[in-house]
Amino acid sequence: MKTDTRISKRLSFWLRHKPEDAGLELSDDGWTDVVAVLNAFGALGLECNRDQLDRVVATNDKKRFEFSNDGKRIRARQGHSVNIDLGLTALTPPEILFHGTATRFLPLILAEGLKPMARHHVHLSPDRETAHKVGSRHGKPAILQVAAGAMQADGHRFYRTDNGVWLTDAVPTTFLTMSEVSP
Repeated sequence: MKTDTRISKRLSFWLRHKPEDAGLELSDDGWTDVVAVLNAFGALGLECNRDQLDRVVATNDKKRFEFSNDGKRIRARQGHSVNIDLGLTALTPPEILFHGTATRFLPLILAEGLKPMARHHVHLSPDRETAHKVGSRHGKPAILQVAAGAMQADGHRFYRTDNGVWLTDAVPTTFLTMSEVSP
């Protein structure tokens, strides 16, 4: 549904990067009022009622959003460029994680490692398939293997969001290996 995609993209923008564009205020842990979000869609001229918002949150392929237990607040689960604290606890990662990217970014990544860029963390996938999907969104995909177990042993911290995305501050080149490059 085209409207759902537009709602999802706008919601990502507001809840991760520019809440002020919608007149929204995020709490320290990233929550904002659902009614305020629905009003912001109305002010934008994009129809979005509670049923549509519920559907977008429930069907988002990456489970980017979540509602509070009482259903009155909403937030993005990760990917923020605004300063928030998701309250995640450091966890022991699997020995290997994956990062999907576009081949055009490989020279810089292989020279400097993975950096969060405008976000707070580097996002890592638990499997090649998910990493491939992520890389495909940005162009011809490449998959990097991350020696997460070795990184943790070296003092790096890892976090996992409720939707299974692994987060870390950065990945130095010594922990990266090429896993797959699409032809």
